[in-house]
Amino acid sequence: MAPLFHLQILQLKTSISLVLSLLPPSYLYHKAYGFAAPKDPQPITAIEYEEAILSCKYPKKTLPSRLEWKKLGRSVSFVYYQQALQGDFKDRAEMIDFSIRIKNVTRNDAGQYRCEVSVPSEQGQHLREDMVTLEVLVAPAVPSCEVPNSALNGRVVELRCQEKEGNPSPEYTWFKNGIRLLENPKFSLQTINSSYTINRTSGTLQFNPVSKSDSGEYSCEARNSVGYRRCPGKRMQVDDLNIGGIVAALVVVVLVISVCGLGVCYAQRKGYFSKETSFQKNNYTLKATTMSENDFKHTKSFII
Repeated sequence: MAPLFHLQILQLKTSISLVLSLLPPSYLYHKAYGFAAPKDPQPITAIEYEEAILSCKYPKKTLPSRLEWKKLGRSVSFVYYQQALQGDFKDRAEMIDFSIRIKNVTRNDAGQYRCEVSVPSEQGQHLREDMVTLEVLVAPAVPSCEVPNSALNGRVVELRCQEKEGNPSPEYTWFKNGIRLLENPKFSLQTINSSYTINRTSGTLQFNPVSKSDSGEYSCEARNSVGYRRCPGKRMQVDDLNIGGIVAALVVVVLVISVCGLGVCYAQRKGYFSKETSFQKNNYTLKATTMSENDFKHTKSFII
């Protein structure tokens, strides 16, 4: 039984060796040096204006080889070509073996890069590739805050805060008179009589309804893992509906309409809008014209 088992093991090893001999050299090389890129490689993260290293998973330059780095996207651009860094990488990057050290990363550097190494072999040139994804973290800019100058007591009022440069996307925090607003207004003495909701993702602060105690100076802060910025404070004044002013305005409107109506009645009494008066005026003009023509005929007859 034992010799038969050893014979089966020997046959299995022989089959494995035969399969490996049929595989292309590039496959064996990838496996030997771990050069094959994973399906979902972990991106390299760097903070804007700091440094980052784009590593090409390849052994040191021990063999004659040709190296190229390309940035992928809508169009492919060279980063390292013909043994020299290209574009603006010339002044802010350096080569470390097959890897690139970027000394001053910008948000425009974010994207996917490909390292290509061409190595001579007995069968000819073999190309090996590696993919690297660079993610640049950016601190938020000063957010844009929309705070109304005035609001009516009892209405629904929404304050907005937005920032578009931060990466990752920031979360938003609202402040009233320099004090942070809690998500539950009942947990703070400053806002215990308020009724509002805060959306930390969209940056909205909604009062439903707003009250006179909500009057104050509001500001918003955008924050992510890199940094934070706050917009200047803006004051919102909440007032009651001015019933006295509305009544006064209605009285003025009624007076104006009454005066206009009296004027029209007076004009009608004086006959300014009478059709009979207009007809009499036209009749008088016609008679005057007829008399002028008769006088002319009489004068003409006298002369003859």
